[in-house]
Amino acid sequence: MPLFSRGSWSEADRVAQILRKETVGGALLLVATLVALIWANSPWSAAYDSLMSTRVGPSALHLDLTLSTWAADGLLAIFFFVVGLELKREFVAGDLRDPARAALPVAAAVGGMVVPAVIFVLFNLGTGDGALLGWAIPTATDIAFAVAVLAVISTHLPTALRTFLLTLAVVDDLLAVSVIAIFYTDDINFIALGLTLVPLALFAVAVQMRIRSWWVLIPLAVVTWVLMHESGVHATVAGVLLGFAVPVIRSKANGGPDAGPGLAEHFEHKIRPISAGIAVPLFAFCAAGVTVGGFSGLRSALTDPIAIGIIAGLVIGKAIGIFGTTYLVSRFTRATLDAGLKWLDVFGVAMLAGIGFTVSLLIGDLAFGEGTERDDHVKVGVLTGSIIAATIASIILRTRNKAYRDFYIEETRDDDHDGIPDVYQK
Repeated sequence: MPLFSRGSWSEADRVAQILRKETVGGALLLVATLVALIWANSPWSAAYDSLMSTRVGPSALHLDLTLSTWAADGLLAIFFFVVGLELKREFVAGDLRDPARAALPVAAAVGGMVVPAVIFVLFNLGTGDGALLGWAIPTATDIAFAVAVLAVISTHLPTALRTFLLTLAVVDDLLAVSVIAIFYTDDINFIALGLTLVPLALFAVAVQMRIRSWWVLIPLAVVTWVLMHESGVHATVAGVLLGFAVPVIRSKANGGPDAGPGLAEHFEHKIRPISAGIAVPLFAFCAAGVTVGGFSGLRSALTDPIAIGIIAGLVIGKAIGIFGTTYLVSRFTRATLDAGLKWLDVFGVAMLAGIGFTVSLLIGDLAFGEGTERDDHVKVGVLTGSIIAATIASIILRTRNKAYRDFYIEETRDDDHDGIPDVYQK
């Protein structure tokens, strides 16, 4: 089977709809990041710091958290809920239910995680003082940022490559939240963790019964989140588990003759705009406001082995990990690229995956402590590495834009006007 073949029209149409929403979210993410950076480096930076350290929430439930913590633990739980929905749908009802199709993006995601982590460790070996705690920072891809870059450079990237990028990023996010749960959890309250299963199970039963009432599902989700937060495991894990609980396909036994899509598609349609348009941009606003301190401060940050390891991991590690894994898959399986594509296209997408932001900043906070000097250096490293990766990817993909336009014309031609492009009916 050729690598990056088109797949089905239903999947291509679904991916196109998702990426349109992520494009808007990516634009908002960019704006929120710029506002935070400008404010944090303005004469009014103290007001930004004061706002981020403001505590709200009931202390009796250990939820008197700062606004920045609410953004990381609460808003990102919404983001990871969508990740859980998306990942489950991909492997249950999407093209990736076929193991042959799933193998490539999963392998590429693993390669894109391992190589950046190794590069970060190499740059920080022997530095001591806990620097290696940040090994996972350059392993995540921010799909909203990546799609925003695609929108800016106006490339008609073929659907197969867009699907690959989206699926890779979703698997990447799942691996990242697994790393957070396993490696960035210090003390676990096993009683609270066990109690988490009760509202989670009730939520699962409710959605399996196709209950959509917000006054039933939201309280169960909130209680699951609170107990997960109390357990010591990062609360975003609750979002993924809740997403996994939602059925993708309605069974014929329970759904009757009109059995078809489950609640996952419905919830994704409702929640993704909230995640991409509100939750992630607000997190970016709360997390990206690093006070650089002028040229000397920027130089200090960029000479820190932690920041250097992050930049090298995102720019070099992601490209080598994803492109190298894809190339090895083609060599060992004798698969070939789909007609019209070149390895340069794959390298451009691999470089685009080096845009790490949302989850990278979250892991940086967990590794070195929110608001510390090292956390500031992490933010500088993540932003610098992401900008470099985005710039290189843009240059590469722009050189192929004419070929992408030809792909776009072919993929959208509908001579029989039935709403389905002709290439998907051959």
